[in-house]
Amino acid sequence: MGNIKITLVKSTIGKNPNQQKTAQTLGLTKINKAVVKEDNQAIRGMVNTISHLVKVEEV
Repeated sequence: MGNIKITLVKSTIGKNPNQQKTAQTLGLTKINKAVVKEDNQAIRGMVNTISHLVKVEEV
């Protein structure tokens, strides 16, 4: 599979603690920070959990 670029576009302040931990686990600590991860089911599941906070692009 390819890679995906995940960018945090909304703050995690006041969100569910599970969503905050998921963003932190992906390496998204600040707004507009982007990380490139391998596209697999585990990463897709994490992205799905915080889909309203992130923007996803295929690289």
